[in-house]
Amino acid sequence: MTTKKTPIVAIVGRTNVGKSSLYNLVIGKREAIVAKEAGTTRDSLMSKARWRNQEFWLVDTAGVKDPEDDFEFTIQEQIYQASESADLILVMVDAEVSINDDDRKLSEMALKSNKPVVLIVNKIDKIRDNTIDHFKHVGIKDYFLISVSQKKGINDLLNGIVTKIPKISFKKEDLDKITFSLIGRPNVGKSTLFNTILKKQQAIVSERAGTTRDINRNKIKYHSKNLEVLDTAGIRRSGKIQQGVERFSVIRSLSAIEESDVCLLLMDCNELNVALDQKLAGMIKESGKGLILVITKWDAVKEKDPFLRDKIAQELRATFDFVPWAPLILTSSTTGQNITKIFDLVLEIVENRQQKISTPKLNSWLIEAVNSHPPAGLKNRFPKLNYIIQEKDNTTPAFKIFGSNTKYLHWSYKRYLEKNLRQAYGFEGSPLQLWFIEKHVAHKHGLSPTKPKK
Repeated sequence: MTTKKTPIVAIVGRTNVGKSSLYNLVIGKREAIVAKEAGTTRDSLMSKARWRNQEFWLVDTAGVKDPEDDFEFTIQEQIYQASESADLILVMVDAEVSINDDDRKLSEMALKSNKPVVLIVNKIDKIRDNTIDHFKHVGIKDYFLISVSQKKGINDLLNGIVTKIPKISFKKEDLDKITFSLIGRPNVGKSTLFNTILKKQQAIVSERAGTTRDINRNKIKYHSKNLEVLDTAGIRRSGKIQQGVERFSVIRSLSAIEESDVCLLLMDCNELNVALDQKLAGMIKESGKGLILVITKWDAVKEKDPFLRDKIAQELRATFDFVPWAPLILTSSTTGQNITKIFDLVLEIVENRQQKISTPKLNSWLIEAVNSHPPAGLKNRFPKLNYIIQEKDNTTPAFKIFGSNTKYLHWSYKRYLEKNLRQAYGFEGSPLQLWFIEKHVAHKHGLSPTKPKK
């Protein structure tokens, strides 16, 4: 198998130095909470960013504080995971505040990770001169002077990031090796399912959330295929700081998602329709990985109404309407219900993802789809779709559709094309990527529409 890994960049630093503001500025949307109160961001938030045609995951971690209680300890644990799993660590400090022990400890921890580390000095607009001699004492050689509020130095910082992170890698594994991971909140049964799959007590099973600290992995053989299963640390969801605020730690699980061909999103049958589960499904979709929705602990349901399964399936389909292609399965690690079916689904999804469709067949499909339902126009501009090709080297099924006025295509029409393509060729369990490209732009100056620019 060939697996795709997108680099991970983590922003760490003391509270109130501007990490969330930088995160929002880079990804272009206000996803993290920005407030004057120190310690507002208690989550690790992440989103894909792009600069100079280079994609990377940007992670906004919680600020460093003294571990006065278990909650503050989990914050430092997030930063530890960031230094462990990230490809590049951005240590952020406040230009107005002198270096203190927290800055030194954090910098030391980042440097000990043997990962590339960059120092970011924020709020330089609030100091009279740009001298940062005292910041050099933290020991980080590479640094950038920025002002998030004034948007100064951001382009230089992004240029520095893309030169230090590895390019998106397509790692070729054993031809028959397939990797799938168990993703989910704590206590949904990941380690128990992991043990059941391996038929031995490989992982520690405990009722205490957060027992699985590292990614446990093991290999099994099924239908002559080499499968590797990853058991990730649970995504933390502790008590609320204030109403409406939820926090979780996801960096290590994100690393496992990037390593996988297929992800199993586990959900406890006694606690469904949780917003965090939707967030995880969105992460898996954005990573371009296969996805299976797995309901665990089905044996714990005492009164099984004959229509209960259909009712749950209907509710989950409404909750996860953004991944209608993901199969749903009810399991029990205690009774072994549908455990073998998980293997069958994983193999089926991988086979779907490897499907290659010839260009003539695709263009015949496109002509029929457009004739059956032509795209509507906008502002007297009418989109025209000319031809379609499949990207051969993409690990996620991806298609380029060339035409004119494609920017006027309504999102509902793009959804129609994806649904129609799935009806024709399947691809169950995997996201699809449809790229709409202006034909005249692609061919300008003799450029090939199918090959990336060097």
